[in-house]
Amino acid sequence: MKKTVFLSVTLLVLSQVLVACGGGGEPVTTIDVDMIEQKFTPDEFTVPAGAEITINLKNSGADYHELTIMVLGAKVGEKFDKEGNSTDYWTVGVFSGDSKTMTFTAPSEPGKYVIQCGLPGHYQAGMVATMYVK
Repeated sequence: MKKTVFLSVTLLVLSQVLVACGGGGEPVTTIDVDMIEQKFTPDEFTVPAGAEITINLKNSGADYHELTIMVLGAKVGEKFDKEGNSTDYWTVGVFSGDSKTMTFTAPSEPGKYVIQCGLPGHYQAGMVATMYVK
């Protein structure tokens, strides 16, 4: 009996940790993101459409990094769409060794949104992620 209870509690805690970090397929409203040289960890997460999202950012890298959520349909590296409108939906920067907690409202339109570090050379080196809006 004790082993069953222990195993059940362990699995419940593990599942909550994975969801809180954005690693699961279920939408979350709090996300922890580490920005390391040329990558985001995690590199994909799912949020509910139109919800207020809290994002805890940590820059463990040696350089300044940005996390830029792009508008739906924008491609990595695109600064403007065909009509000349900015492709940035939301952006925040964090200096090396610093952390920030910010909130933003998730897009109301479901879909796959590109996230990138907008600094020259960073997104080209693979510092990209995906945000799924459901």
